[in-house]
Amino acid sequence: MHRLFIAALRAGIAAAILVGLFGQIVVIPTTAADEVDRFPPYAPFATPYVTLAIIGVACVQVALVAVWMLLAMVRRGAIFSPLAFRWVDIVIGSSVVATLLAMGVAGHLFVADIPSPDDGMDELSALGAAITSVGVGAAFAMLTVIMRSLLRKATDLQTEIAAVV
Repeated sequence: MHRLFIAALRAGIAAAILVGLFGQIVVIPTTAADEVDRFPPYAPFATPYVTLAIIGVACVQVALVAVWMLLAMVRRGAIFSPLAFRWVDIVIGSSVVATLLAMGVAGHLFVADIPSPDDGMDELSALGAAITSVGVGAAFAMLTVIMRSLLRKATDLQTEIAAVV
C-alpha cells in the first residue's frame, strides 16, 4: 500500500480519536447538562445515558486504534500473520460491545416512561437513532467477521505458497 495513503489514513484516524476524546470530555456531558437545565425531569436519565455514550465512543476509539495497528502491519508487509487476527478480533469485539450498548439503550427507551417537554418526539427520535445504531453496528460486526474469514483464507494461501516455494 502506498505510504502516502497510509499516512492519510493515520491522520484521519488520529483526528477521529481526538474528536471522540473531545466529545467524551466536553460535548456529551455539556449537552446532557444543558438538556437537564432545559427540562429537569431528564435528570435521573442524564448520568446513565452520558456514561453509555462515553463508553460507546470509547468502543469506536478502540476499533480505530486496532485499525491503526493493522495499517502498521500492512506497511511492514506483515498483515498475513496471527497478530493481525488479534487486532481484527478487537475491532469485532468493540463493535459488538457498542452494538449491545445501543441495543440496551433502545430497549430502555422502548419500555421506559421518559418524560418529554413537548409531544414525545424527542424520545421517538432517540429511539429511532438507537435502533439505527443497532442495525449499523450489527451490519458492521458481521461485515468484519466476513472480512476476517477472507483474511484467514489469504493467510492460509500465503502460507501454502511459501511452503511450495
